Amino acid sequence: MADIAITDSQTTGAKWGPIHLAPGISKRNMSMYVLGFVFVMLFSTFVPQAQPFILTEILRIPAEEQGRLSGMLGMAQTIVGLIMPSIWGTLSDKTGRRLVYAIGFLLAASGIVLYPLASSVVVLFFFRMIFAAGSNASNTMSNTLLADYIDNRDRGMAFGITSFAGGIGALLTVFLFLRLPSIFQNTGASAINAGRYTFWIVAALGVLAAILMLTGLLGKTRQQAEEKRSSLQIARIALQAAASNPGISLAYGVNFVASGAISVVGTFFTLWIVTYGVTQAGRSSAEALAQAGMIIGISQIMGLVASPIFGVLSDKIGRIRAVTLATGLTAVVFMATLLIANPLSGVMIALGLCIGFVQISGVITGGALIAQYAPEAVRGSVMGFYGFCGALGIMLAFLLGGWLFDNWTYQGPFVLAAVLSGVVCAWGLAVDRQMRRKAV
Repeated sequence: MADIAITDSQTTGAKWGPIHLAPGISKRNMSMYVLGFVFVMLFSTFVPQAQPFILTEILRIPAEEQGRLSGMLGMAQTIVGLIMPSIWGTLSDKTGRRLVYAIGFLLAASGIVLYPLASSVVVLFFFRMIFAAGSNASNTMSNTLLADYIDNRDRGMAFGITSFAGGIGALLTVFLFLRLPSIFQNTGASAINAGRYTFWIVAALGVLAAILMLTGLLGKTRQQAEEKRSSLQIARIALQAAASNPGISLAYGVNFVASGAISVVGTFFTLWIVTYGVTQAGRSSAEALAQAGMIIGISQIMGLVASPIFGVLSDKIGRIRAVTLATGLTAVVFMATLLIANPLSGVMIALGLCIGFVQISGVITGGALIAQYAPEAVRGSVMGFYGFCGALGIMLAFLLGGWLFDNWTYQGPFVLAAVLSGVVCAWGLAVDRQMRRKAV
């Protein structure tokens, strides 16, 4: 059942597979849009995962200092993520999505080119923030274009498909690009040059992505082209839209908790297993890390499986009900970590499957929800603030989650994500009832 108060468009454009496109959107536009998700996730996962090579081989950072430094670099990127989404969203409302999308890829490519040239930690922070600004632009536009390109009835399915494409980008990072330094070294390159060649190949893909977005995506929609408001007016109206529409407000809340939940898994899941293995199970860090890597790999594969499922659910049961279901499941699964006494046991594999299945659910259902309710004229600004809320959630996961991990229990960050998800689940139930009362 579709959500009340939203009427599907009766006039649609072409079809891209099973997906109905918005009027004026071609199959080529849609193909480039999906390909853009592959590039976005490839770059987003490559830099943090390839970063230890830079810290070890180029900057010669001691191993015992790399964890703290990696966290600080991630925090710096998050701070950029707090500042930039509204800027990119408002700019895209005035200039068009594809230009900001291309600028984002070029900025990200610039940061990737410079990263292996860093001569100090301070310089590395600066290069990471350049990359972060570009990565944030492309992420914001990839989410914004969902509402521009897809007919309302199929936005959930489309978000599932594009999330699956993003998963392919992440797998390319793991199984291809992270192997390049070893390949280059085996052919005689020094460790430093092997790292630089790898980063520069990925940067070249960033330039290619920018060209593809500029030539393959649609320019302004008709309503965008007619928009004459100032940037400040657009931002103000976007905030007013959130205040007056409970669907938009709920979407902001969903992205806050969903982004934080993903950050909890990415930051503390491995740390929990490795810390327990070394301090309480007598295993070496390499053995514990190998166990953690296996479980994380299982979780990522389950994320690929879950992406189209939650996308279809968003279309079939309604966007508000879908986010309510997603956050409810996240709350239950993440709270279940308290039942795990030994994260090296076989039970942890089963939990890893469940965590992998639910961790992406809030992002997918929340993305479909905000795409449904965001007004076209100020969609970029609304999506920009949506991304801002996600960055706030990541910040909370880093700060409060880290404190809970150190001072309470290893499962503390997961309990935090579970409680917040439970709150948004209750919020979703209330919004669903409110919408239905208005429809009567």
